[in-house]
Amino acid sequence: MKNRYAVILAAGKGTRMKSKLYKVLHSVCGKPMVQHVVDEASKLNLEKIVTIVGHGAEKVKAQLGGQSEYAIQEEQLGTAHAVIQAKDFLSDKVGTTVVICGDTPLITAETMESLLSHHEETGAKATILTATPEDPAGYGRIVRTPEGSVEKIVEHKDASVEELKITEINTGTYCFDNKSLFATLSKVSNDNSQGEYYLPDVIEILKNSGETVSAYKTESFEETIGINDRVALSQAEALMKKRINIGHMKNGVTLIDPENTYISADAIIGQDTIIYPGTVLEGAVSIGEDSIIGPHSEIKDSSIGSRTVIRQSVVHDSSVGNDVKIGPFAHIRPESAISDDVKIGNFVEIKKSSLGLGSKASHLSYIGDAEIGADVNLGCGSITVNYDGKNKFKTKVEDGAFIGCNSNLVAPVTVGEGAYVAAGSTITEDVPGKSLSVARARQVNKENYVDRLSMNKNS
Repeated sequence: MKNRYAVILAAGKGTRMKSKLYKVLHSVCGKPMVQHVVDEASKLNLEKIVTIVGHGAEKVKAQLGGQSEYAIQEEQLGTAHAVIQAKDFLSDKVGTTVVICGDTPLITAETMESLLSHHEETGAKATILTATPEDPAGYGRIVRTPEGSVEKIVEHKDASVEELKITEINTGTYCFDNKSLFATLSKVSNDNSQGEYYLPDVIEILKNSGETVSAYKTESFEETIGINDRVALSQAEALMKKRINIGHMKNGVTLIDPENTYISADAIIGQDTIIYPGTVLEGAVSIGEDSIIGPHSEIKDSSIGSRTVIRQSVVHDSSVGNDVKIGPFAHIRPESAISDDVKIGNFVEIKKSSLGLGSKASHLSYIGDAEIGADVNLGCGSITVNYDGKNKFKTKVEDGAFIGCNSNLVAPVTVGEGAYVAAGSTITEDVPGKSLSVARARQVNKENYVDRLSMNKNS
């Protein structure tokens, strides 16, 4: 196998998106377009990936990090001009270079591998990835020789009546013999109405020099769609969502209503888990087997165990164990760790806290900046008072403690192992283990108070 390289074109601003965000950073199923492309390219056996950046260069670099090398295209003067910016990284290399646009998020590693293999098997100097859409209008047509090799690419506006009948189109993804690519780029002219240097001109120059130019036709036109505006972005979102959801269902996940279930490209879901409609899984989410998620739940960058139920709730940047029940209407905020067999009920908010094995917060509680041990019962209305207006403080409740309803634990404070806090208490000092703490005003009954109040009003 030859050495292989990739050039990702990601320098354009994307004015048709009408956005402050650079085009390739717009997300499809929760991941920026260019990240989709680089992730798929990274599955190939590549020696080097070079991403051409321009507008939003620092943000693109921040997104991709060490997955790629970077070359700057200061002025956007066409696709050939963009590729030549990679010369310092690639011009002396022997092997094959695939050129991919950073706004084609649906392209897969399998299609790129097929393109590379076809290119190397045919011994071509250049190979074009082609497709046959239902409506080829606006696309450059692939004109082939009787033997099947590429004769030329003709743009739609320049095509004859006969050429317009051709349905095979140029997708804008190419493979090149690397040495030939960089030798030919220097010969590309900008003698056109836009004054730009176009990569397809490399194909024409190679062809006119007697070199072999081939084409590999993918059966999946949708993979090759480039995103130039919000309409195309929404179409890509729908196609990617369908691809992701079908993949999970084929792997043994039940999606009750796939059309209304949104799963990120990076999500991992175990067999026999059921996802109900309205659920959104965003970012790096992992869910074990036999769990039930939704309806209308939002999970982001979190791990969820097996046999766990999360209904109408939100979980962000946290870990949830096995056999946990959450919701309805619970909120698990970032940096929380929920152990196995925990119950978190309706209108409970957990923030930057841990709950130990078998603990319960069944309703109407706020647990923030807290360390809750195993088998702790947090009664209805339990509050950890963690903020004094300037600083946050920690609450610790040790194993087996029982916190009565409507209790305030004013941090920093510790409730010892097996201790009881009476309902309605405001705890400001540590509670020793196995103690009962009562911190509330003594009840006073004023008899006949209502009658006297009525008399005063009428006098």
